[in-house]
Amino acid sequence: MNTKVTIAGVTLQNPVMTASGTFGSGMEYGEFVDLNKLGAVVTKGVANVPWAGNPTPRVAEVYGGMLNAIGLQNPGIDVFIERDIPFLKQYQTKIIVNVCGKTVADYIEVVEKLGDTGVDMLEINVSCPNVKEGAIAFGQKADALFDITSQIKKHAVQPVIMKLSPNVTDISEMARAAETAGADAISLINTLTGMKIDIHKRTFALANKTGGMSGPAIKPIAVRMVYQAASAVKIPVIGMGGICNAEDAIEFLLAGASAVSVGAANFFNPYATEEIVRGIEAYMEQYKIEDVKELIGAVQS
Repeated sequence: MNTKVTIAGVTLQNPVMTASGTFGSGMEYGEFVDLNKLGAVVTKGVANVPWAGNPTPRVAEVYGGMLNAIGLQNPGIDVFIERDIPFLKQYQTKIIVNVCGKTVADYIEVVEKLGDTGVDMLEINVSCPNVKEGAIAFGQKADALFDITSQIKKHAVQPVIMKLSPNVTDISEMARAAETAGADAISLINTLTGMKIDIHKRTFALANKTGGMSGPAIKPIAVRMVYQAASAVKIPVIGMGGICNAEDAIEFLLAGASAVSVGAANFFNPYATEEIVRGIEAYMEQYKIEDVKELIGAVQS
């Protein structure tokens, strides 16, 4: 069986990767997961300078998932290059760095610093719902998404994946805007904006009031959006949103995703990514599928 997939010229040994913000930079899960078994590790978002993130409380459990308003806390690109990239280079997995910023110049600074580091791809986070500056403006308007994508492409050495927000009216329009601007691939969905109120304290569960909803409850929405985006563009689509097992991952592949990212599942099952890799292989064996690419977009009308 061939489990390899190629995205923007980069070949992954299998279509399973981690979702940004749920796996640290790999080091945090090293005792649970053999990183050599994953297609790629997508790192937590990194900015040009350290970010403290939002005030606490920043996480709340909800039915079928969780809300988070971490606010993209990160140590900044200089620490990341010195500490995290050398760790990941010990493994044969591909390295995808998630990049965040508040202005176009912020993003470009990080992209340029990553140019000669040997990482494989960049995932540009323009859609984090709990960062007030930048993300909403870039991720929810097609013209703004087109602009930032085209600007980043002028400076990027590695292939660029634009991470799309589900908090929009028409996901197909956003996907086409990213493709037209030169994106090499798109990933979706980022979290849905949600809220929880503590009825006993009569206060918001998150200090930020709103947060990003992730987990199993959002999967049907994510599958629908991945199908629509994959139908609208010719560039590869990386699907995510509530993937907890191999069956979930295969559903995204059938909807048109070339690869999948596993996020919230890592929090309640740190072995999830490896289990999904094995589960996809078992499915292929069961149905006598020789190449995983036969599954991509294979849902029948």
